[in-house]
Amino acid sequence: MALKRLRRKQSSTEWCELCARALEGRHAHLLDPQARRILCACDPCAFLFQDGAGRYRRVPRDSFFLSDLALDNLQWESLSIPVNLAFFFFSSPAKRVVAYYPSPGGATESLLTLEAWEGIASAHSRVGQMQPDVEALLVNRVASPPDYYIVPIDRCYELSGIVRKHWQGFTGGDDVWREVANFFAALRSEAVTVEEQLA
Repeated sequence: MALKRLRRKQSSTEWCELCARALEGRHAHLLDPQARRILCACDPCAFLFQDGAGRYRRVPRDSFFLSDLALDNLQWESLSIPVNLAFFFFSSPAKRVVAYYPSPGGATESLLTLEAWEGIASAHSRVGQMQPDVEALLVNRVASPPDYYIVPIDRCYELSGIVRKHWQGFTGGDDVWREVANFFAALRSEAVTVEEQLA
């Protein structure tokens, strides 16, 4: 058994973290909300948690570009987030919306008042429809004009990993902002455009 685990570590192949089946290409992810840990999973194992039953939640795969969402500077400043990248999601363990932003130390939690969030959530119907824990509003105010997405939570942690890996000095350096731009270019190309749906 130890030899089998060693071979897995030496291989570039990814494995289902529930049944140890080898995974090929793009695969499903599960989230442990309590530990805020993302696990790789094969489709049969991921299907077991499709409806949010049990310890894990299945992370969706689709991303959405909110073409007509716009937050003004006053709304953004009310969130007390020190950078121009952030993501927001409803945390079941915390029983509230939480805000994180990518930093050299990884995903960093920011304080978020309920009043400030309610103003943002009311700005677009799709924001209020996010699945708890596994979908997030990703805000990119580095871009001009800013971009707004509803994305699977693993994409947010992917972005946080990019910032952590490439950050240099006090301002990040050219490399990190080039990688961030590449991330959002890829995200924009795959995201489905969603416009506000008025009742």
